[in-house]
Amino acid sequence: MEPRLGIYIHIPFCASKCGYCDFYSCAGAADRMADYQHALLEHIEESAGRIAPAYIDTVYFGGGTPSFYGAARLIEVLDAVKATGRLLKRAEVTVEVNPDSVRLHDLRALHKAGFNRLSIGMQSANNDILKMIGRRHSFHQVEMAVKNARTAGFDNVSLDLIYGLPGQTMDSWKTTVEHALSLIPQHLSCYGLKVEEGTPLARRVEAGEVLPDDDMQADLYLWTVGRLDRAGYPQYEISNFAKPGYESRHNLKYWQLDDYMGFGPGAHSCIGRTRYSYVRDLDRYIAGVLHGEDMIDEYETIGDFERAAEYLMLGMRTVHGVSRAEYARLYRSDFSGIAQQLETFVRSGWAVADGERWHFTPAGFLISNVLIGKLLEAQTERKAEHNPWMKPQIERQPRAKLPPSEAEAFRNTYLNNPILTGKDRDSSK
Repeated sequence: MEPRLGIYIHIPFCASKCGYCDFYSCAGAADRMADYQHALLEHIEESAGRIAPAYIDTVYFGGGTPSFYGAARLIEVLDAVKATGRLLKRAEVTVEVNPDSVRLHDLRALHKAGFNRLSIGMQSANNDILKMIGRRHSFHQVEMAVKNARTAGFDNVSLDLIYGLPGQTMDSWKTTVEHALSLIPQHLSCYGLKVEEGTPLARRVEAGEVLPDDDMQADLYLWTVGRLDRAGYPQYEISNFAKPGYESRHNLKYWQLDDYMGFGPGAHSCIGRTRYSYVRDLDRYIAGVLHGEDMIDEYETIGDFERAAEYLMLGMRTVHGVSRAEYARLYRSDFSGIAQQLETFVRSGWAVADGERWHFTPAGFLISNVLIGKLLEAQTERKAEHNPWMKPQIERQPRAKLPPSEAEAFRNTYLNNPILTGKDRDSSK
């Protein structure tokens, strides 16, 4: 079978910047759209030779706000991808849209042109919260966007939600999830809010804005996993849930180390063992394509050890998890140290051993950054056993510290609580 390739196309335009957003985008800047379109089409055409060895089975238009860019331009770009002659008929073609910038006639045109999956930025069902974070739509507009999507022929619709927002409570989050479920999407992405440096939200937090704390975020997340599973949307990645068969095929490429090629400022690509990205600068990207100026931000060749580390990091983001056999195919080294660490996670309730595979539980996903850090330490230590010169350097590195398991946390609470243990009564005797 010939290799498969995913295409990512970044549309860096939006009507206005949301308070929490750290993605590269240009608010307004409609006067630059024509120049960008020219560069984007040129870049895709000149890349046809690099695309040729593979068939394209996913295309993803992200942003920014692709719907703000306009259906006619999006269709023209998809036509340029088709012109490479490598786009499969059953390819998944996704476009991100915001409820305030997409209309029924746009959706009909997009569907007719070959777009077959919509990702709608709902974020919340609470209009006050939407306004607070800088969203331009209401929940009613979300309802209309989904209704229009169905009318236009889309049978694969995803909704994006965010938990941990300012002013959000467990009750208001539950209401958001229930409203989302009432729209019967095929897919839901539920992201925990991250306060990114330099954003308006970060400045508000520095000025005293109060957000749900870590414990509340954990409660929101764990409730969400259980509720969506009961509703028929099993979790397949840390933040993603889908009806069976509707998992995002494009995003799975990132997590399964498949090849993808990006176009646009800030877009990333990974082809075989080569990874590169373009500058997060609209003008420099346009000049790079049209005038041959430098537009590469990062470029590297990935070795076996680094590829195996990526396998651990990305594989453990999904419920598919990792296996000894797959690891060995990437990096011919002993997996036993990693397996021992995974078994420790199983005993602590953070992971599950499913046949030859391991994956995190919802509780493990909550602290996945720490747990993955321990797996990478185990991988590095195994490498050091075969390269003794590395040992002193590794020993000087700070070690990731595991939090207590739920059982340990309970024991610690019990032993340190005089009301539970009766220590006060004992000391009075």
